[in-house]
Amino acid sequence: MKTDKEYTTPGPLSTVGAPVALLLILLATLVPFFMSTVEWAQASFRYVYTAGAVLLLAVRLFTPYRGSDFKLKRWHRIESWSAVFFCAAAVFLFYPGAELRDWLAFTLAAAVIQIITSFAIPARESKLDK
Repeated sequence: MKTDKEYTTPGPLSTVGAPVALLLILLATLVPFFMSTVEWAQASFRYVYTAGAVLLLAVRLFTPYRGSDFKLKRWHRIESWSAVFFCAAAVFLFYPGAELRDWLAFTLAAAVIQIITSFAIPARESKLDK
């Protein structure tokens, strides 16, 4: 029988896939602000952002929390919602008539959720270890 610690140990998909996806999203988000004169960057940042959002959603879907602590399970579920918000932002990148603020609003909401859960999940895990 597996212990709670074995269920909560992140696998290679989570430890490599999530940071790569978040870096793709970050790089693509910076393009409209810092590379506005570069044509190839303006043409391709939408696809890079979408690839990062879909990769993050896949990582969150295929690496669910399987432990028994309900609070920790809720934090992981909230963390999965950030990937959904990133995907919603990716939809607005391709939506005709959408403006910069439309996809940036979803990106900022997802980033706030990601930041909060990046502090809350380790704090809860350390509390459970004690």
